[in-house]
Amino acid sequence: MFPIAPSLVITTQDAERLRRVVELHLEGTSRAAAEALDRELARAKLVAPPAVPSDVVTMNSRVLYLDEGTQKRREVVITYPRDARVEEGRVSVLSPIGTALLGLSVGQSITWPMPTSGSRRLCVLAVPYQPEAAGDFQL
Repeated sequence: MFPIAPSLVITTQDAERLRRVVELHLEGTSRAAAEALDRELARAKLVAPPAVPSDVVTMNSRVLYLDEGTQKRREVVITYPRDARVEEGRVSVLSPIGTALLGLSVGQSITWPMPTSGSRRLCVLAVPYQPEAAGDFQL
């Protein structure tokens, strides 16, 4: 059983774009990932892009997180599937890490199922770059 999920904040622009991602991936091998993302979108509080707090993980944000089980820190950029490059630290929002971190703010943790290692507890440590905070509303 998983603990109560933390609250999420997602911009209206990201939500609109991500609903299209979900629709595109509901068939085939990405179906489970698309359904997980859809569930997260359904429970998120939506805000206008200029109103999103600067410590929230939005699309195209660079986020530093801690895997509480391994105590390893990692910095990634949350991207749309077409822009993912794992070797460059650019993870798809449809990946377990991407879906888990989206919408969280600094200090929040979430327990998320991983395909090969059970579940992991991830904690957002920092959001060094967020497009909205930088005024980059077109990313």
